[in-house]
Parts: sequence; structure tokens; C-alpha cells
Amino acid sequence: MTGDKIRVLVVDDHRLVREGLTSLLRLQPGIEVCGEASDGDEALSKAKSLKPDVILMDIRMPGMSGIAAARLIKKDLPDVKIIMLTMMDQEGYVYESVKAGATGYLLKDVSLEELVGSIREVHQGGATLYPEAQAHLLKEYLYLARKNRDTYGLSDRELEILQLLADGLSNKEIADKLFISVQTVKTHIAHIFGKLGVKDRTEAVAEALRKGLVV
Repeated sequence: MTGDKIRVLVVDDHRLVREGLTSLLRLQPGIEVCGEASDGDEALSKAKSLKPDVILMDIRMPGMSGIAAARLIKKDLPDVKIIMLTMMDQEGYVYESVKAGATGYLLKDVSLEELVGSIREVHQGGATLYPEAQAHLLKEYLYLARKNRDTYGLSDRELEILQLLADGLSNKEIADKLFISVQTVKTHIAHIFGKLGVKDRTEAVAEALRKGLVV
């Protein structure tokens, strides 16, 4: 029955893309395309009037972007699931999309089978990200986690050297990698020891791991 179908709103500024997706999705059992929109403003309007279960949202469109539209839609309709369907394979877009409330991020070269599976997955409360998007999101998460962590008075350079110590590099290897002298490395390490209250490299790495300063 129609009431049991997943109602999908297709948003893309390219008419051929919209019509192509609509035609393909209408052939899939359990899915109903309830509408189309050509930009972010229309997506917001259609979402409010049609109340779809899932929205396939392009990112770069004239006027309001897909990410901005997703943010506003989720504010008014928190139960609507949004999958960003885009050509934009960039970590910043992945992070901002998830931050805006999207639970899916797929590239437009995805197979129909994968797309349909993703629609069903997010409708059931799951999330779907293509592998590189997962890597982008993890990288952004780690960056923010490090940015917001307590650094215990360590400078950015000292944190960098501490990570290299944890990676097992020697003083010379660290010097070569950072294009500084071995003596400068030793000076930084001495400061690290003092700030962490440790006596040697092993203790420094152990303490850094305990405090979450290195991975």
C-alpha cells in the first residue's frame, strides 16, 4: 500500500538528474517519490508541505545550498532523514553535512542498488556514508578533539614532537622530518618532560597516551 512506502523528495538543480532519479526510484518496490525541488529554498518549502520520509539533497545549488537547506529542514522537521547526494568529495562538506543533520552522504556515481539500500537504511534510523566520507568525518573529528583538548601547557610544536616520539622516531629522525636541528629537538623534549612531569621518553609517551595527547 502507498502508506507503507518510503516517501522521497528529490532535490537537485539539474532537471535531468532529478527526472532520472525520480524515474529510477519509482520502479523500486516500497519507495514513492512524493516530489522534486530545484534549489534549497524550494526544498525547504516542499519539505514542509509534503513531509517526506527521506530527502535526497544536492549540495551546490543556486541560492540556498543543500547544507543550509538541510539545517533549516531538520530544525522544523527533525524526523525527516536527509541523504546528501553530490559530486563533492571533500571532508569539509562531509562534516558540515553531518553537522547540519544529514544521516547519509553519497556520491552521484553510486549504484542504484546502493542508493536504494541507503534510503531504506536511513529510513530505519541508520546512517550511510561512502567509505571516503567516513574517513573524512573521522579525520575532522580527531582534529576537533585535539583542538579542544587540554594540552597541559604544551605548544603546538611540542605536541607535534610528542606525537613523533609516540610514533617511535629518534631525535635525528624528528629533526629531519621537521627541518630543525637535533639540539632544538632535545630542547623541546626537555620542555615536554618538564610540563608532563616525566623523566624519559617512555614515561612521556605513556603519560601522553593517558591524557589523550597522542594517538
